[in-house]
Amino acid sequence: MVNLWEDMETGPNAPDEIYAVVECLKGERNKYEYDKDIPGVVLDRVLHSNVHYPSDYGFIPQTYYDDEDPFDVLVLVEDQTFPGCVIEARPVALMKMDDDGEQDDKVIAVPVEDPRYDHIEDLDDIPQQTLDEIDEFFATYKNLEAGKEVETLGWEDKQAAKDAIEHAMDLYEENFA
Repeated sequence: MVNLWEDMETGPNAPDEIYAVVECLKGERNKYEYDKDIPGVVLDRVLHSNVHYPSDYGFIPQTYYDDEDPFDVLVLVEDQTFPGCVIEARPVALMKMDDDGEQDDKVIAVPVEDPRYDHIEDLDDIPQQTLDEIDEFFATYKNLEAGKEVETLGWEDKQAAKDAIEHAMDLYEENFA
């Protein structure tokens, strides 16, 4: 069985175009995680707060970030896909975040194969309402989990996202290649 984290490329033209492996679905509260040892998608937990993912959320293959996990990616989609779906995506922004004292940034990307997002090239192209909803979700989604503390730290542009992806690719190479 293919291991979606280790066996897939980071993308067809990383960091400009990446693969996003979907774990969590837009509009749902289930927190799925890819377990590379199975390999498969497992239910990690149901979010304790009454919030739902603002878009499909997952990870970028062959990356490893400062929080010692594959690098997180939120892909803006109109309709949810499914856990394990691979989306070819373009990074357009980076959300800075601290999760329990660890840097836990998120790449924001758009699907390459959805013309509704062709006009979104960089942070400034994303509607402010969308950015506010994403920020609100990540700022509050762990509020009812005992001992969890999350802080969103603002937005950076496409180049920052691409630089962070390259950093995560380098960390993967250093730790797993």
